Amino acid sequence: MITQLKEETITCPFCWELIEILVDPTESQTYTEDCSVCCHPILIRCEVDLHQINLVVTQEDLGF
Repeated sequence: MITQLKEETITCPFCWELIEILVDPTESQTYTEDCSVCCHPILIRCEVDLHQINLVVTQEDLGF
């Protein structure tokens, strides 16, 4: 089965720019992705509940 990724917008916790990320809507996960503007590492927590996606982002070195 092919999973369709969903595009979501987040605010970079370093440069405060809005950036687009791709999220797997089938499972909750925590991962690191570099900002496409300033290249700093962003820690992303993606929580999937039914068909709702909740994203929490922070600077990687701060953790959750």
